[in-house]
Amino acid sequence: MFINYITLMLTNLVAGLVLLAAYVYWGLDDDRPTRWIPGFGVVGAIALVTGLHMTYTWPVIGSYNIAYGEASVLYGILFAGAAVALAQRWELITLAIYGFFAGVYSLVLGVRIINLGLTLLPFVSGMGFILAGLGGVCASPMLHFSKSKPFRLIGAILLVLAALIFAWINLFALWGHMADYGEWQPLPMR
Repeated sequence: MFINYITLMLTNLVAGLVLLAAYVYWGLDDDRPTRWIPGFGVVGAIALVTGLHMTYTWPVIGSYNIAYGEASVLYGILFAGAAVALAQRWELITLAIYGFFAGVYSLVLGVRIINLGLTLLPFVSGMGFILAGLGGVCASPMLHFSKSKPFRLIGAILLVLAALIFAWINLFALWGHMADYGEWQPLPMR
């Protein structure tokens, strides 16, 4: 049996997408932007550590290591970068530009998951990645039009929809993993 912590990664992704949606809607013109640092930092740290481990060790079967590991590294570094940028009161435009490329990655990943029929719910999983990717692709325009509440609302809704999809997938994965790993024992105990 292989090691599988995708449920942890999905829980973190859902939390991050909800936090980012809240930041897009309320935080872009927040007079105290430092309040967002802890949340972005925690999400970034978990995504970066688990994503790097998955990318370097390939603990799960097949291309799921690419789909979840590499995407998690991209999300993780963006969230960690946002935490540092907010702490230093830096401009966010370079992260938004990087977010565009991470978003394109996520869009292609979502389309390919659907195309290959990966996961138990390929269309739903693919749509989660596609919606999250649209959030990344729209990051620069979101900063540029940050004074437009309707535009920010659309961005926040995209992110919340992606979060809801990943939350739904995660609930099924967590439910199944608890049963599937119920009899698993570490190597020294076998």
